[in-house]
Amino acid sequence: MLLKVKLGDCQKFVRILEPTLSEFLIAAFAKFGVPPVTEGVKVVDSSGTELDEDVFEDILKDPSTGVEQDFVLMFGEGVSDKFLERWPGTFKKKIIQQCRKLPNIGELEELLLAADPPLDRIDVEDDLGWDSDLSSVLLLSHLIPPSAQGRKRPGKVSASQAEKHLVIFKKTGTSIQEHIDTITTSAQPYLLAVGVRKDAVHQFFIILDRSAIPCRSTSSLGAFDELFKAHFVFGTSYNSMLHNMYMFIQTTVYNIDVGKVKESPRVAEVRARLLN
Repeated sequence: MLLKVKLGDCQKFVRILEPTLSEFLIAAFAKFGVPPVTEGVKVVDSSGTELDEDVFEDILKDPSTGVEQDFVLMFGEGVSDKFLERWPGTFKKKIIQQCRKLPNIGELEELLLAADPPLDRIDVEDDLGWDSDLSSVLLLSHLIPPSAQGRKRPGKVSASQAEKHLVIFKKTGTSIQEHIDTITTSAQPYLLAVGVRKDAVHQFFIILDRSAIPCRSTSSLGAFDELFKAHFVFGTSYNSMLHNMYMFIQTTVYNIDVGKVKESPRVAEVRARLLN
């Protein structure tokens, strides 16, 4: 389990195996090179609320008291709520419409079918891929392709390549720890979706630095909202393959640092088309 800890003016990440206050204190002091003290130490969360030993484990297991709270403290509740308020009504349908104008390729067509399935094809047995909401988010990797990175040419990343850096699916019953054990290098956070099918996920996790953080939400949009916020809370950069997509969501949907951050011309172009 990965936690953010601050001692004085210095802030670092610390990993603990068991969510107990004593183990946290030992690991935190060791991280700062200070002899461990487990008695008489006051531990507070980001809002300044003291965490006693009897509630420490419950607090860690409830993401609503950690990732979400830190983001609200950074930007306020108005900004924090914007994605879930604006995506379904303002952006989803327009993004689907814009993607229908793109050159027709198999991966794009599959996402469009999942994002906006025809009424005569809806069947509980049909496996159309991810659910409608998450598919509409993934369509952004087509509408706003990645910028050039090194020798890579812009716009040449397939949906499946971009998708695996945002969300990975595992069947119900799969060991989460086994998945984490396969990670060999630290990377930007992504979602691990666990369910019977991609469009029937019952739990999401944010995977970050070989740790699995359970999402509070069981909906794909809610989980993506938490994933986006995790970048700010844990101070990590966007994956280069998804940078433009995340930047669009940051400035256009959440309205964070509008005009203060560098955007690709494509991000500005798509924003103008969707909002005008």
